[in-house]
Amino acid sequence: MTSTAGRLIVAEPMLGDPNFERTVVLMIDHTPEGALGLVLNRPTDLSVAGALPAWDHLASEPAVLHVGGPVEERSGWCLARLRAPAEQVGFVPLLGDLGLLDLELDPADLANDAYALRLYAGYSGWGAGQLDAELAEDAWYVVDADPDDPFLPEGRSLWQRILARQGGQLGRLSLFPPHPSLN
Repeated sequence: MTSTAGRLIVAEPMLGDPNFERTVVLMIDHTPEGALGLVLNRPTDLSVAGALPAWDHLASEPAVLHVGGPVEERSGWCLARLRAPAEQVGFVPLLGDLGLLDLELDPADLANDAYALRLYAGYSGWGAGQLDAELAEDAWYVVDADPDDPFLPEGRSLWQRILARQGGQLGRLSLFPPHPSLN
């Protein structure tokens, strides 16, 4: 088993699972016991001001809540980039200055340090060996993440953008139509 933690998994175009159709998932943890990640490209219409008003002034545009996955959609998650991540209590680094930020913190205390922030409801989870089996079936492409990925403004087109930047065969897959039978 090779851990995908700190990387992106990108859904194969014909994955067939509506929960993960054309998704890009930032992997938070991947061990023999299971895996956990956040879908980056499922924005909702619910504003951060409406869901968590105290966090609104820190949220990156578009300042809407995102669906992190189909598991425990009432749980809240926060990805943030910080100017001094090593100094912040309640910050778990994932990739450089990008990490998980504890939503129990007072957002007013973060105003000078957080320069990018995205809020998620729910997460994506896999049981022991489940993601490894899906990877073996080529249901996902594993690619390097960039700390900016969660904050790219393209939202729903992030799947295409991430594949395109890979070049080669994966880059060509970015042009794969959503419904090939309609062509």
